[in-house]
Amino acid sequence: MSRHPARPLPPCPSAAAEHPPVFGPDAPWLAPLAGYSDLPFRLLCREYGAAVCVTEMVSAKGLVYHSPGTADLLRTLPEDQPLVVQLFGAEAAFLEQAVSLLREAGYGWFDLNMGCSVPKVLKQKAGAAMLGDVENALAVARAMIAAAGPGHVGFKLRLGLDDGRPVWRDLALRLQDAGAGWLTLHPRTARQSFGGEARHEALAALAPQLSIPLLASGDLFSAEDGLRVQAATGASGVMYARGALHDPAIFAAHRALQRGEPAPPATPRRLRAIIDRHIALARRHCDDAAVLWKMRSVVPRYVKHLPGARALRQALCRCTSWTALQDILEEFLPG
Repeated sequence: MSRHPARPLPPCPSAAAEHPPVFGPDAPWLAPLAGYSDLPFRLLCREYGAAVCVTEMVSAKGLVYHSPGTADLLRTLPEDQPLVVQLFGAEAAFLEQAVSLLREAGYGWFDLNMGCSVPKVLKQKAGAAMLGDVENALAVARAMIAAAGPGHVGFKLRLGLDDGRPVWRDLALRLQDAGAGWLTLHPRTARQSFGGEARHEALAALAPQLSIPLLASGDLFSAEDGLRVQAATGASGVMYARGALHDPAIFAAHRALQRGEPAPPATPRRLRAIIDRHIALARRHCDDAAVLWKMRSVVPRYVKHLPGARALRQALCRCTSWTALQDILEEFLPG
């Protein structure tokens, strides 16, 4: 398979070896969140205490063929470290080449998504569909590890395609033997998607069998959820997804509770500070016009639990300028 000439990938601006992922009960991670965990949101979460951030999901084939938009998903800064690049795809040759290209650009830590249950990903036999072909999943894993080095690649799993095909235990142990650096388990099946409840007992069963770090995921909507699951399962740490989407300060709360201190109170003033900081970071690092449209969907996520949230969403739908956005925030969340 030959490489395709195109503009180079955005470089990772620091030596990856100097910023390895960290694991531990006081080192919460930000999950890869398609459409959300871009550079501004990662920087925001880091300011509130995220120890490691994972990029949005990047198509290995898209990266190799230099698809439009791929470079934007990889933009980073020195302060955006440690950073893990999450890739998806089901063909070993493409995953190996994608990792090699990223290594040349200075990126050093990678994750393979074997948990996404979005139909357009499943149609490519990627994401959670890989759980239906364990031998191919292992071939892809070995190709990535060969390109990155043992310990430099993690894998995010679900329990299996459905309840009748649980593969998580066997696959996790074989990935460890292949040289995986860490594993993340979202204890639902692909068929469940995000329905029902996460089965955290699977994490408790797997953790004692591993000698590499295991991150817990699934239904961690608050810092209290994260610490409870961490303590109950023996996982090495937690990865916040939807909990971080609704409150990036979840990382500060996690670290405070882990130290035995009270979590910072969730006041309207703190919420306004989060929104203002997110806007500032987004305007600094992204196209201004695109950011305004994105903030119209981001802000309602932060305020959905507040009285008047519906009226705020309606006002944002009519918002066409930064001045109008600030006026709306002053009305609903005066600083």
